[in-house]
Amino acid sequence: MCGRFASTIPPELVAKLFATSNAVPNLGSNWNTAPTQQALVVRRHPETAERHLDALKWGLLPAWTKDPDHARRPINARAETVAQLPTFRGAFAKRRAIVVMEAFYEWRRPEKQPKQPFAIARADGSPLALAGLWEGFKEASGEIIRTFCLLTTSSNELMGTVHDRMPVVLQPADWPLWLGETEGDPATLLRSADEDVLKLWPISTAVNAVRNNGPELLAPLQAPDAPPPSGAPAGANPA
Repeated sequence: MCGRFASTIPPELVAKLFATSNAVPNLGSNWNTAPTQQALVVRRHPETAERHLDALKWGLLPAWTKDPDHARRPINARAETVAQLPTFRGAFAKRRAIVVMEAFYEWRRPEKQPKQPFAIARADGSPLALAGLWEGFKEASGEIIRTFCLLTTSSNELMGTVHDRMPVVLQPADWPLWLGETEGDPATLLRSADEDVLKLWPISTAVNAVRNNGPELLAPLQAPDAPPPSGAPAGANPA
């Protein structure tokens, strides 16, 4: 499960990192991205085969949807079933994407205690590149609504201390295969991250409310006069 994340990497930096070819989207920082909101997504353009960086809405809406106003728009797809389920299999075959972010959030509920939120990011400080799928839905007006979802798999040992599921984290060497630029089986990338790839730290419950949105959401939660946790930040279809 992944239901919230921090989309704060400047689009210009993402475009340079992924060598995308289109105009850089105008999308500001969002420290508390929630379903239905936009985020930065790298995809292979279906006509030119070039890498594009676009702002897509979170919550997948397949092109064949009959009633978009009442359709379920999943934010996650399970790696174990993504190639079989009708909602995802077309996108998995032809419209794979990379969702770029600084960190994602997950919640742990200790027995008989309130949920404790955690932030999870790459241990090396690089942007997270998570495996996703994208779709383009054409409305009656002719406007194309582009959406995405994230892929999840079973947690590694680190993430297992918080939740039993985690997003699929892609390494730079994985990007061409996942985007369909090279031959191979993309299903081989649907695995949990190695133990040294991620870091996590507890944060304030302020992240629970989507209306709260700022860099303070990533600040480590700590007891008075305690040092910061190790590795945590010091501060806060149609084309």
